[in-house]
Amino acid sequence: MEIQINSQREIPGLKIQKIKRKLERVLRDLVCHDKELSILFTDDKQIAELNNRYLQRKGPTNVLAFPMAGEPMPKVESAMLGDVAISVDTAMRESKESGETLEYTIDRLLIHGVLHLMGYDHEKSAGEARRMALEEERLMGVVREV
Repeated sequence: MEIQINSQREIPGLKIQKIKRKLERVLRDLVCHDKELSILFTDDKQIAELNNRYLQRKGPTNVLAFPMAGEPMPKVESAMLGDVAISVDTAMRESKESGETLEYTIDRLLIHGVLHLMGYDHEKSAGEARRMALEEERLMGVVREV
């Protein structure tokens, strides 16, 4: 299992090694322990550019997921699962608005992104959104002890 983290934006109070340990636990739980994952922590400006370039959506978002083959694949044969990009600026705003800690918000966004790489898609249907939300909550419990 290899997890590459590129932090172009400081994450106040969080250590990259702890984030990596949490992601390792999530990937093991999802039986993806032989997969590689790339994480980018960036700012609103860069994530807005990615959002526009790849999804034709204007403005920043909290998290983007890019599966290796461009399509969500539940049973990926490639070692590379994909890339997840998180806007630390947006995560900080969401954390403040919700009363969650920044660590909790970042964990939630990382899990959300990984689930998209695994083929979950909350935009498909209400049932799929519910299934994804339940799996996110379960995985939040998995990383809670790290």
